[in-house]
Amino acid sequence: MNKKVRQVAALALYLSVLFSLYLVPLGMYSPCIKEAGTLGPAPTLIGHRGAPMLAPENTMMSFEKAVEAGGEGLETDVTISYDGVPFLMHDFTLKRTTDVAEVFPNRTHLDASMFTWAELQQLNAGNWFLSRDPFGTVSSLSEPDCSRAQNQSVPTLAQFLEVAARSSRLVLFDLHRPPYGHPYHQSYINTTLQVVQAHINSSQVLWLPSEDRELVHAVDPELQQTSGEKASIHELTVGHITRLNLHYSTMSQQQFRKYQSVNVSTNLYVISQPWLYTLAWCSGAQSVTTNSIHILSSINKPLFLMTQEEYSLMWILTDAVSALLIIAVFIFHWWRERGLPWSGSRQTHENGAYSKFRTELSDVWSISSVSVRPDLRSAPSSPSKPHLPTITEE
Repeated sequence: MNKKVRQVAALALYLSVLFSLYLVPLGMYSPCIKEAGTLGPAPTLIGHRGAPMLAPENTMMSFEKAVEAGGEGLETDVTISYDGVPFLMHDFTLKRTTDVAEVFPNRTHLDASMFTWAELQQLNAGNWFLSRDPFGTVSSLSEPDCSRAQNQSVPTLAQFLEVAARSSRLVLFDLHRPPYGHPYHQSYINTTLQVVQAHINSSQVLWLPSEDRELVHAVDPELQQTSGEKASIHELTVGHITRLNLHYSTMSQQQFRKYQSVNVSTNLYVISQPWLYTLAWCSGAQSVTTNSIHILSSINKPLFLMTQEEYSLMWILTDAVSALLIIAVFIFHWWRERGLPWSGSRQTHENGAYSKFRTELSDVWSISSVSVRPDLRSAPSSPSKPHLPTITEE
């Protein structure tokens, strides 16, 4: 009876877990489960520091490769040199993407903005890409591209803006404030703004720096004010925000619709996988920042897209087939158990391994029952004619 109770309890637990698994997919949500005809246009692509899989990041070659691959925007990071030249550098130091350890070995830990522009021009900004191969793509580059990458240098903001202006691309950049004691610690925004206005149409620039935003908007209202944080509609309106630059983990179809209703578009970063780009597309993002602009530019439709009815039907059919297979397995085992011979209350399977085991076990017991006759155990044996003991079976 106890065995029966345990079997019933195990079966009930198994069926409850199985039933729960059957119901889980029906309650799942995906932005790519939507009604036909409601999918918006594909998000535009903004090259993250250019095309960093095809060329060293934040170099002229990288941005030109991003334009060639079909990017509609270029993203970078701007720092001010010690003598007031805005240049492109993501890290606070120069160690990772230049040969500063060879040219200025005693200054590797200095902030990048503590170098003059003349010193920065002495650095190579491409060799590290070929030696470290950060994306595992160097082997796919042509020999001319490898040679070109090897000779890249640190570019100025002006050079970067000229590439964007010639190709009519959008520009998105973050701006690093120089450390305390730097000559341009207070005036770095004005210095950067002057370079922007001198080299590109302001309407092409997504202005991301949040400091002195009101002043910047007053000086140049054509700039597309861009915020790196979510905010209420009122705050966005007051701050003249026209675009949000958010991490892709903040994807929300409802929020995107809310922002779009007041003409605030959304850019998501950094999206480099096709499946993640598909989710951003289905969610309604207007643009994405990507490392793989050459890959995403070839995607002309989402990888997966279906209506709620199609999704439900797919899982219902899957659950039904799974249930039939499980029932068939149970029936097979029940039939197999019922088909075995029984002897009294103990089941004996006379074929296969069990039969062999029982035969060997019987032989062992037969050998253990053999003994030597007691009267012969201590009898002396003749040296000339050995006496063989008689074996008897007790």
